[in-house]
Formats: sequence, structure tokens, C-alpha cells
Amino acid sequence: MRVVSGRFRGTRLDTVMGDKTRPTTDKVKEAMFSMLMPYLDGGHVLDLYAGTGGLGIEAVSRGMTQATLVDRQFQAVKVIQQNVEKTHDSQVFTILKSPAQQALQRFALEDVAFDLVLLDPPYAKETIDDDMRFMSENHLLNDGAIILAESNDAANLPDEGDGFKIIQQKQYGITVVTIYQFEGETL
Repeated sequence: MRVVSGRFRGTRLDTVMGDKTRPTTDKVKEAMFSMLMPYLDGGHVLDLYAGTGGLGIEAVSRGMTQATLVDRQFQAVKVIQQNVEKTHDSQVFTILKSPAQQALQRFALEDVAFDLVLLDPPYAKETIDDDMRFMSENHLLNDGAIILAESNDAANLPDEGDGFKIIQQKQYGITVVTIYQFEGETL
């Protein structure tokens, strides 16, 4: 795994040993960020199921100002820290060891809002709909925020509505990449 493009381009990233994470392949990552390119113009990105931190690091490499990388596993957080150090710009990254829902609750209490959210939960968990609803209800998204959801083709992804509009959706094998834009709160 490596950073595909931007200021950290070519940086090799460590992976988490074992089967507790599912790193996004370079091919899918390149496709995802090609879809996101128009929206990577500064702002705060949240990588809620960070794994190796690769997606959040890629987002900063390509133009986001700062990133918050969240994972619940100790080993993943250790790898994220190592990968962030490789960027030589660690001050733009915040790493949080926490289950996703607890992290979202913490952000709500701290009145934090994001411009880009990367949701790549374990396929078996299917938490994307609940995560997006919670972020909307708790003001964690700036107007116009972009949410990129990576799921498998069997996932029940949210439809348009509840303040979200689908901008783009593509399938790569069993992986489905959906980009939503937050249009404001209608809940």
C-alpha cells in the first residue's frame, strides 16, 4: 500500500497484520479519489474506520487541510501512528482510539464538524446509514459536506433524502463506492 497522489505521493504505508482490517486496494483508492477530486480543497476530513489511515492520509495528501483518523483496535492505531509519521506532517493529523459510535458522540459534545467523511466500516457491520443519520442529527457535517461510503454490493446503503444527495456511485467487483453530499438538515 502506498499514497497514490499528492504531496505524500509514493509514501509506502504499513498494513495491519491479521484479518481484522480490509485495506482498500490502490486501484479502488485511485478510483475513489478521482471521484472525490473536485471536493478536496481544504477542510477537515474524518476517516471513521481508519484501519491503516491510508484513506485519510490520501485525502490530506490531495488537498484536505487536516484529518481525524479513528479506529477501535490497538494494533490499527499503532499502524496509523507509524503511517502518519511517514508523512513528516503529523501535526495535521489527529488519531483517536475509539469505537466509531463513541467517537461520533465525542465529536458531538466537542461541537466538531467535518467537510469530508470517509466511511469504510467492516462489511458485516453495515453501519453507514446509522453513522450518516447520527452525523446529520448531531451537526457533525458542514453544509455541502461530502461523505464517501465504501461497502460491499449486499449493503443496505441510505437512499437520497434526510438531507443527503447521491452524487456518484460505482461498483468495483464486490466493492461499491457511493458519494453523498450533505445538503442540510431535514431530520
